[in-house]
Amino acid sequence: MAKAVHSMIRVLDEARSVDFYRSAFALEIVDRLDFETFTLVYLSNAEASFELELTINKDRKEPYALGDGYGHIAFVVDKLDAEHARFEKAGFNPRKVVEFNNDGKLVARFFFVQDPDGYQIEVIERGGRFK
Repeated sequence: MAKAVHSMIRVLDEARSVDFYRSAFALEIVDRLDFETFTLVYLSNAEASFELELTINKDRKEPYALGDGYGHIAFVVDKLDAEHARFEKAGFNPRKVVEFNNDGKLVARFFFVQDPDGYQIEVIERGGRFK
């Protein structure tokens, strides 16, 4: 049996990214490993043991090309409309709330937001398969 422990993204500005994930999803730094050419920052919160690993390459000045292979990471929240309003107030520019249905049955309510490095994040309302 395998256990998922983290997902890694490359970011340009550690402080900007940590601030975004702290403000948007209450993720806090749980570990920080500094090496000569790069730094790894692990973020998590009390909701789950899964971590987001930020990799900061110290010599990098240009934004990363995300290409067409990256999809998104998703977070579950209790009150989607309240979170959407909070994101708007914080200036995160969330996209509109979407209701995703299959054969007339609600699969999920969600919206997307983009982090400072251009990564897409899905914010899903808790319920159904998204507990």
